[in-house]
Amino acid sequence: MSDIQWSDGAPIYRQLKDRVIAMMLDGILKPGEALPSVRQVAAEYQLNPITVSRAYQELADEGLVEKRRGLGMFVTEEASKQLRSSERERFLNEEWPVVAERIQRLGLSMQDLLNSLGKNHS
Repeated sequence: MSDIQWSDGAPIYRQLKDRVIAMMLDGILKPGEALPSVRQVAAEYQLNPITVSRAYQELADEGLVEKRRGLGMFVTEEASKQLRSSERERFLNEEWPVVAERIQRLGLSMQDLLNSLGKNHS
């Protein structure tokens, strides 16, 4: 799961869950792949196993991972499609309005935004 910096702004189980979701969206964790074990994650990041279990349980409750008895947690086949859809909806409903308001407040045009993309990706 690479280096994780925990912030004080959200519960650690939530930050861990968000990290796993980001890995799914980025294709690092693919459908059918196993998540690292609760013990492994707890030891690697010095977390309480209950914290890791809670993050994994929320992922399971949302249908993003499934528990295979005796084998561990695995990314479901529909996880990436489901995530992309829900994350897009969350972005458009929660994050984009704030960004759009800031763009408007700063008087930025569509051309300004497009020009900045070219500068940042060259």
